Amino acid sequence: MHVTLQQPTGARLITARDQEIAIPATLRYTSADPAAVHIDFPPHVTLDGEGATWTFARTLLGEGLRTPAGIGNVRVRPAGSAHTRVEFHAPEGVAVLRFASADLTRFLARTYTVVAPDEETVGAELDHGLVALFGGRV
Repeated sequence: MHVTLQQPTGARLITARDQEIAIPATLRYTSADPAAVHIDFPPHVTLDGEGATWTFARTLLGEGLRTPAGIGNVRVRPAGSAHTRVEFHAPEGVAVLRFASADLTRFLARTYTVVAPDEETVGAELDHGLVALFGGRV
């Protein structure tokens, strides 16, 4: 059985003119995909009017809370002592969101109660071992 955590939170979208717009978001984690975290956005804040989900490595979130991290589509970095910026890079452009670091830290700590850090692959290795043990029949 898989465990899913959800934590509603708010974020501030930083516009090209350095204005900030409040938007709702939901932080989500599931033991079915233990190496990843998800940020869900409701339809009314997306360009196409459909809900959007960004998925990225849980380790990236943890690292980005302390120091700039990421070189791909998602980048995370501290923004002062109380905030963290998450940048989403897509063909349509870049969205920069500012979150309260305390919210992200609390969420990350909750994910560690479900699957401890560095144990994300234990389940997959166990499944592989059971398949080998039972000759491909589990």
